[in-house]
Amino acid sequence: MTILALEFSSDRRSVALARGGVVLAEAAQQTESRATDALGLIEKVLAEASISREEIDVIAVGLGPGSYTGIRAAIAVAQGWQLARGIKLLGVSSVEALAAQAQAAKIFGRVNVAVNAQRGEFYLAAWDISADRRAEVEPLRIVPAAEVEQRRAAAEIVLGADFPPAAASLAWLAAGRNDFVRGEELSPVYLRETTFVKAPPVR
Repeated sequence: MTILALEFSSDRRSVALARGGVVLAEAAQQTESRATDALGLIEKVLAEASISREEIDVIAVGLGPGSYTGIRAAIAVAQGWQLARGIKLLGVSSVEALAAQAQAAKIFGRVNVAVNAQRGEFYLAAWDISADRRAEVEPLRIVPAAEVEQRRAAAEIVLGADFPPAAASLAWLAAGRNDFVRGEELSPVYLRETTFVKAPPVR
């Protein structure tokens, strides 16, 4: 199975191509704007791996939490690809990808994953990680920035902006899954309640 992974939930947008659980190519772009050359990154990994678009079986998308704009851009690419070619899609937690990266980097013990949620808040989850085990022990939630600082002050391991999720980890996680979804079922991880204000009728 050939997997194209798109991880756009942080300022480091990345794309990876994997086959049989082995990453064949990866490309990344650091951005502090809303613009991402998604197609350029995709073409780069396809060329590096000498694989054509027609050979891609699955697109895995990092659903965040993180940059809502970046995640939506990745979802749009995946949805368009499925409409055009009927390929399979997977949505993967970017926080789980970070936990897998920590395990690969031999960062063991209780590991806090903190993602900036803006408004002085963070998305926070805690994982118990060892060489052969990776388990979420505190589910993802939104907390004040002060709680993240308290954990750092207590010498707990906190992975933040200096440890962004990578598409290669996403591809590795996707290789072990088969819970494929339709494009319209992909949506960013967003824990805040969304409120809509209906505009008054135009008179």
